[in-house]
Amino acid sequence: MKIQESAENYLETIYMLSRHKPYVRSIDIANELSFSKPSVSVAMKNLRENGYIRMDEQGHITLTETGQSIADVMYERHILLSNWLIYLGVDPQTAAEDACRMEHVISTESFEAIKKHITQGNELPKELKEESIHA
Repeated sequence: MKIQESAENYLETIYMLSRHKPYVRSIDIANELSFSKPSVSVAMKNLRENGYIRMDEQGHITLTETGQSIADVMYERHILLSNWLIYLGVDPQTAAEDACRMEHVISTESFEAIKKHITQGNELPKELKEESIHA
């Protein structure tokens, strides 16, 4: 299922906030993302109507199973790609910003290949190393 990048960002943000707070509200999301409260309100309405979040009468936001699945994928991609870029020598701030963009456009196949490469400690084949040096 493909959803908009902005929705993926909101779901990931809700997940990240919920790891450190007893409950998440729209104002927490607005503050975290530096978005206006009305913009977040509209986004929460859309996420609720599409079955990605629930909001109780106190305004506490929780992810549905579908929303949690998407947030998990985005969070894993963000963490792995950020850490990999930092390992490669990229400044942590730049790595986080680039990972945030990459996590939304990379295919599952490419991400899984990168993940396998990183986690299994593989190295680039000699011919690719030489090509990248001469590029």
